[in-house]
Amino acid sequence: MDIATFQAYGYFFFTAFLVAVLYGYIYHLYSAQKKGTRDYEKYGNIALHDDITDQPIEEISKTDEIKK
Repeated sequence: MDIATFQAYGYFFFTAFLVAVLYGYIYHLYSAQKKGTRDYEKYGNIALHDDITDQPIEEISKTDEIKK
């Protein structure tokens, strides 16, 4: 097995790994939104609504501040 064959196999498996990670991430986004854990569509407009008087995306409760 020469180096070109080894590179071809490596390229194929690395590409397949990255595709699996991408689909896993997309599944995570949709499942989290469907469960109601987090709504990622709100974060899409974060650059447009960044004025000091705008409403925050998520409110931080006192219990969340204590955990940090």
